[in-house]
Amino acid sequence: MQGLVSREPYSYRADPAVPEFDDSGPLTIMDGECAICSVGARLIARFDKAGEFRICRSQTALGEALLGHYGLSAGDPESWLYIVDGQAFTSLDAMIRAGWRVGGVGVLLQPLRLMPRGLQDWLYLRLARNRYRLFGHKDMCAIPDPALRARLME
Repeated sequence: MQGLVSREPYSYRADPAVPEFDDSGPLTIMDGECAICSVGARLIARFDKAGEFRICRSQTALGEALLGHYGLSAGDPESWLYIVDGQAFTSLDAMIRAGWRVGGVGVLLQPLRLMPRGLQDWLYLRLARNRYRLFGHKDMCAIPDPALRARLME
């Protein structure tokens, strides 16, 4: 799955399986045990000067419910979700969009927009399916700095 997830904006609000949460700003749902996701979460916390981003581990009740609402699974290595203004995006497209919004080093992802969709999908799948082997495990919540701790949603 790539790009915009086709559901009505804010459809999760009507889903009884999704707990209520603050959706006033962008939200990323990512693997809380993946080293590269942990680095990404820390970069968001560092470069989001507006303080609008929230980060949710896919292993939490909220993360699992939101992923499930959009037909994704917390156990699936391809499940990375970005929700902004009630719209959900996934895969490399989600990372590119989140990078643009957060700024800082996130803008370095922008040239990936020029890649054909098929190549984006292939690259994302290779990275997602091999992330533990390539980058190892790291607990996103292990001694998080105050900037990251303020953004984590459970």
